[in-house]
Amino acid sequence: MAASSMPVLALMGMIFSFCSQVVALSAPFLLERQAATIPNYVSTYAPLVWLYSGEKYFPSDIGAQLANTKPEVNFTLVDGYPTPLTLKNLDVLNNNGGKSVYLTSNDDITTRPTWLNGVKPDSAGKTDGATSAAIIVNDRGNGEVDAFYMYFYAFNFGGKFLGQDVDDHVGDWEHNMIRFQNGTPSQVWYSQHSFGEAFTYDCLEKNGVRPLTFSGNGSHANYAINGTHDHTIPNLNLPGTGFLTDYTDEGTLWDPLLSAYFYTYDANDNAYTAADASYPTAWLLFTGEWGDQQYPTSDSRQHEVIPGISATARYTGGPTGPEDKQLNRTQTQYAANLFFAVP
Repeated sequence: MAASSMPVLALMGMIFSFCSQVVALSAPFLLERQAATIPNYVSTYAPLVWLYSGEKYFPSDIGAQLANTKPEVNFTLVDGYPTPLTLKNLDVLNNNGGKSVYLTSNDDITTRPTWLNGVKPDSAGKTDGATSAAIIVNDRGNGEVDAFYMYFYAFNFGGKFLGQDVDDHVGDWEHNMIRFQNGTPSQVWYSQHSFGEAFTYDCLEKNGVRPLTFSGNGSHANYAINGTHDHTIPNLNLPGTGFLTDYTDEGTLWDPLLSAYFYTYDANDNAYTAADASYPTAWLLFTGEWGDQQYPTSDSRQHEVIPGISATARYTGGPTGPEDKQLNRTQTQYAANLFFAVP
């Protein structure tokens, strides 16, 4: 597919420039972390997100997800969980199933209850009445700071494969990460499905100094450029359309900073500190899934486009939250990458 796409790119007359691609990796050790508050540059250089013009599932209030779900393990209600379940006590579920807990919809999601729709940003870019993002800052010492911009959506539309819907699921966590050196942004990570891409800050499209993120229709995968993105091959983003395609454009501009919680993260203690005493922290430690468990094929709501291959299922399992997003990425690996800018 890569070879056949090159003539297409040439015919389209794409403008390209070389950038360094960065792949963030986890490390087998932790670096010493200095005490930190939220530096001003974390907001100054925060990404802005272009949501797709045909988007149906907008950013959502993080706490509202708990009001619309119940914790289950293996499709069975967790016994004795605190009620109401809130962002201040969600971590209690780590002792009641932990990673096996799924925050399962109270409603049949095939009826598309309205809470799945989220909140469309207003003209200022704010999800009014919905805290739909969390900014988490890890000061790794020696002037190196990683800022994670976590974006939450109540529902993920996975797209179409061979004409049929696949990979729909309750809950969706996506993120950008910016690595700063002495207050200057150097690299930006874009989460995409189960992996992502990263680029040098200088090569990215920006609004002023704020890098732009183009959110895929329904899947909310984050891309550095506008247009179509073929992600048929796992962990590989190709321009153009394929069996699985994300579409992006400049539909609705979202400024996640306007409705967000802010935290610092201590990697040594795996501890979060809120920038404001009113911000809950317990939810950040939750290790379970923020949506329904993947339905078995015996469930009338479920089908597999290719029988026997669960990855082609209509409904897949919910995602893990910020706790599972490798918040202490202590190594980077560089590789040459073509960065394509569509005129």
